[in-house]
Amino acid sequence: MSATISQKSVTTLDLAAMKARGEKIAMLTAYDFTSAILAERAGVPVLLVGDSLGMVVHGHGTTLPVTLDDMVRHAAAVVRGAGKALVIADLPFLTYADEAMAVRSAGRLLQEAGVAGVKLEGGASIAPIVRKLVELGVPVMGHIGFTPQSVNQIGLKVQGKAAVDARRMLDDALALQEAGAFAVVIELAPAALAAEITQRLTIPTIGIGAGAGCDGQVQVWHDILGLYGDKPPRHAKQFADVGAVIEGAVKAYADEVRGGTFPTDANSSKIDPAELAQALKGA
Repeated sequence: MSATISQKSVTTLDLAAMKARGEKIAMLTAYDFTSAILAERAGVPVLLVGDSLGMVVHGHGTTLPVTLDDMVRHAAAVVRGAGKALVIADLPFLTYADEAMAVRSAGRLLQEAGVAGVKLEGGASIAPIVRKLVELGVPVMGHIGFTPQSVNQIGLKVQGKAAVDARRMLDDALALQEAGAFAVVIELAPAALAAEITQRLTIPTIGIGAGAGCDGQVQVWHDILGLYGDKPPRHAKQFADVGAVIEGAVKAYADEVRGGTFPTDANSSKIDPAELAQALKGA
């Protein structure tokens, strides 16, 4: 982060300024108070409370079971942990099917959880909803390419490889910009296409599996930290094997408990034997 941004809370205007300067934007998912604190200390300027929590936190196979109540609860915890970062939350599946529903859903996330904005999946088809939210003062981040809430329709694969699909993705990005979105996530798209969209937009693009040509990148907390011990997706990079460290620490704890070496006197509170005898006298 720049010195200017580090001294105050990050806003959507800061992201626009970062794009104008050619400064790359680091965005990371966060799902609870602790992850928000750690990301904040690391200087990550944008935190996304993603509905990916349905999979990495709740253990579902897709994002579809995630409810608005889930998002409000997790987002509120992230906001409490994030001091300066811009916190954006996903509107989950079928919570923005029309303008009225979108307004109610976004209202809960801003008023109850305290997030700074919401993210919606879709392009030109949801532009009227984006426009309505923006008119009411709700900052909106778009999301095109692979949209996880549509996995049952489009499958888990790279989007925009055919010419007609690439053109549609560009049109979607332009429609979101025209509707007032402050940024657009591009997921699982050819790098050249994402770079071209980035060049044509005046608002920042945030890539995930869309190459280095975007204005920024977003990754899932669990993927970059290796919390599951599995090989990360192709679009991700494991920056540390935190899962192995945690597993080793937990095993050491359990072994010491079983072996009777924990806790020691140093881990225990003390009381004078005479005082204890007096306290228990007659018990």
